[in-house]
Amino acid sequence: QVQLIESGGGLVQAGGSLRLSCTGSGRAYSDYDMGWFRQAPGKEREIIAVIKRDGRSAEYATSVKGRFTISRDKNTAFLQMNSLKPDDTAVYYCAARTIYEHDYVHWGQGTQVTVSS
Repeated sequence: QVQLIESGGGLVQAGGSLRLSCTGSGRAYSDYDMGWFRQAPGKEREIIAVIKRDGRSAEYATSVKGRFTISRDKNTAFLQMNSLKPDDTAVYYCAARTIYEHDYVHWGQGTQVTVSS
């Protein structure tokens, strides 16, 4: 089991920046990939960025590519969000999957990000 604790959400004006953090525990950090998902009101949860166990390989959703950057330092993942838009308003969740799992099944509690116009 991987426990995930997030921090860093809040209210920001359009065009601003926020940085989210997520710290994992319970397993060796080299055993799991980490990712960020988000869910806006009335919409399905969507994956926005993932980073591999090696901390180097990352992938992004088209909607955030070029604006968001995922990084990782051992058991902590970061999501740097720049040029924020009102459409980025959502609850952001950190997630993890171990080397034994296909899907992201370990979840943080979520943190609210609100972008005002």
